[in-house]
Amino acid sequence: MAVDTRERVHEAAVELFATRGFHGTGIRDLARASGVSTASLYHYMGAKEDLLAGIMRTCLRDLLDAATAVADTVADPRERIRRLVTGHVDAHARMPRETRIVDHELHALPPEVRDEVVSLRDGYERVWSDTIAEGVEAGVFRTAHPHVTRIALLQMCTGVAHWYSAGGSLSLGDLAGAHADIALRVLGACPAPSAEGRSGGE
Repeated sequence: MAVDTRERVHEAAVELFATRGFHGTGIRDLARASGVSTASLYHYMGAKEDLLAGIMRTCLRDLLDAATAVADTVADPRERIRRLVTGHVDAHARMPRETRIVDHELHALPPEVRDEVVSLRDGYERVWSDTIAEGVEAGVFRTAHPHVTRIALLQMCTGVAHWYSAGGSLSLGDLAGAHADIALRVLGACPAPSAEGRSGGE
């Protein structure tokens, strides 16, 4: 029962923080949406800031873990970017409320917690930066402004959280793939050499 109640409180917080914002959500709103009394709500959530921090930590750790796994296993920067983009689009389409909270409510966290969350976000973005830098150094990406390019790509992919609909004309996989194609074009990616071309040069 306690686990179910905590899950209801968590879901209520995700919904309300995403739609009303952290400061627009009161304790009574959370209690009403989760079906518990205001007095007992603190037993399941701690402070309201704890709920917010927990949502943001979980979302960012999932993104960082997935990106780190890609970085550790995919050598080609072009394929790595493709997988980073498709993973980012997929996460923002499947968890639009959580990702919107991460993107818009950082300012609401107390300083000591904000530093931890910012560190997770920076770690995730560093995987993208390192991949772009490696591609530029290898001559497979052509961008004069890698930092700006990274920000532009992340913003493009993050936007999916605001408009994606499962009932749209593209499947989520096709949509993520289209974003990856755009990202590679923005980076001026050179095509990977064919197997025939590689064998001919050996």
